Amino acid sequence: MPKIKRSRKPPPDGWELIEPTVDELNRKMKEVECESHEGKRKVEALWPIFRVHHQRSRYIYELFYKRKAISRELYNYCLDQGIADKNLIAKWKKQGYESLCCLPCIQVRDKNFGTNCICRVPKNKLEEGRIVECVHCGCRGCSG
Repeated sequence: MPKIKRSRKPPPDGWELIEPTVDELNRKMKEVECESHEGKRKVEALWPIFRVHHQRSRYIYELFYKRKAISRELYNYCLDQGIADKNLIAKWKKQGYESLCCLPCIQVRDKNFGTNCICRVPKNKLEEGRIVECVHCGCRGCSG
């Protein structure tokens, strides 16, 4: 999740419509980054950052693909500036990954047995009453 970089190139038309929400999400990200992590496990300290990152990328994705409220030029500007994660959005466009929480959950190289994260297992395939929580981002189940 790279820092958002603003280029000297002026933003395209329509930026003023999404700028307040993007600024609010950036402010929320700064708060989360500065939040105390005392008493939390090492991985739990990153969970709020993953959530805000997901929220920011999802906002841009839905504006462009679902509501068709922003132009392709503005969408590409948001991807180029790092406002939205283009790799995560690319996965959301594929069938079966529409509600993916984060990219580490589908990267098999980080897992013991070369499989996906536990949050990708459908809830009906898990034991009854079992609470699932992803170690990467704290997701409680992002499979369909």
